[in-house]
Amino acid sequence: MTIGSKVKQTLANLKGVQGTLRIYSVQSQKEEAKAAYKEALTTTASVIKDLENRLKTLEFEEPQYKGK
Repeated sequence: MTIGSKVKQTLANLKGVQGTLRIYSVQSQKEEAKAAYKEALTTTASVIKDLENRLKTLEFEEPQYKGK
């Protein structure tokens, strides 16, 4: 598995986690839990953005990692 593949797989996993956190945030009845889920969503979104930027850089610098 190439570096590019691993980054893409990690991104897919994080997006799945993000979806789960959204569901939990909506379903939660406790405000404290909602706040925790929203904070986790913010953190996850930041990590996803960073990884997407890293993937773009990786694909630019190493064309063999470019996705199909």
